[in-house]
Amino acid sequence: MTSDNLQDWLTLHFTPGVGPTGLKRLIDHFGGPRQILEAEYREIITVPGVKKTAASKICSGQSLEKAKKELERAEKAGISIITLNDPSYPAILRNIHDPPFLLYVKGDPKTLACAGIGIVGARAATEYGKRVSKNMAARLAGKGLTVISGLALGIDTAAHKGALAAGGKTIGVLGCGIDVVYPRQNVRLFREISESGAIVTEYPMGTKPEGYHFPARNRIISGLSLGVTVVEAARKSGSLITAQLALDQGRDVFAIPGRVDSSKSEGVHRLLQDGAKLVQSVDDIIEELNPGLLGENFNTPEIGPNNKDFLQGLDAEAKLIYSFLDVYPKTIDEIIRGAGLTAQKVSELLLTMELKGLVAALPGNQYQKVVDK
Repeated sequence: MTSDNLQDWLTLHFTPGVGPTGLKRLIDHFGGPRQILEAEYREIITVPGVKKTAASKICSGQSLEKAKKELERAEKAGISIITLNDPSYPAILRNIHDPPFLLYVKGDPKTLACAGIGIVGARAATEYGKRVSKNMAARLAGKGLTVISGLALGIDTAAHKGALAAGGKTIGVLGCGIDVVYPRQNVRLFREISESGAIVTEYPMGTKPEGYHFPARNRIISGLSLGVTVVEAARKSGSLITAQLALDQGRDVFAIPGRVDSSKSEGVHRLLQDGAKLVQSVDDIIEELNPGLLGENFNTPEIGPNNKDFLQGLDAEAKLIYSFLDVYPKTIDEIIRGAGLTAQKVSELLLTMELKGLVAALPGNQYQKVVDK
């Protein structure tokens, strides 16, 4: 795409009152951004849904200088900008009803075209939720699928980290400018994702993370995904908005059940009551997907500790303790009684399994299983 053409797109992008839906209607009517910018006011207002104020601002050309500066900033920062009619624009996203007409990408734009699964959930997630999210993401990445999430704290962060730990690809979708790291705690994660996958947003550079941006951001998460997996969500949460958007876009919705006494599980369990697919393993997700959409990298051997041989190297006593553990915490006294071993031996074996990433130590001298199946 030429810089002039991209400049035209950016000019419309910065024109107040146009919006994704309005621009799509204008493109359908005129054929391209240059034709829109050269059209007369009286012709623009004939396009259904385009307001007179927006038509007036298009004709004024007031956003041209802002577009030129944005293009310069993106080029200096190594940011790719993909437009709706660009061949590299992900087809799966283009086909939703209100696709963003501009995508800012930090990283490899080709990642956006990879077969992916969205993983979303609570920011204030439980240890159970974060562990499940990370483990599920690692297994999906091990299957050759790209993990897509929103780079928020909690479930999102765990999903991105799981995919990266498995050597896979992941996409972080922002509700702010591509040059704004939010939340600040994820500075390192932001960099790691952009180096091995992609960070993407529809918002101009420098845009702050306002609350109303995130529901719109969520349609990109679901729009890039073959299906969306909800790990933890309260009764009213952004994750449920993403799930509804996924349904509206014709995507599969998956839900991982949680504890019945946890408020973080209420939203997920409501999804299950409404017909979402219950997920206990990656296979529950894979079997619902269209094989023709999975891509050539699908079904590669799983990477890292999440393969079927993860218990190799453990002796019989360690395997006994592992079989006694659950995804819900147990105190060390319960483990000692259940295993029938000495306290010293149990402590030694738990430490060994913790170092292998099979067991997580929690406050209160409690332990829980990390890898299952």
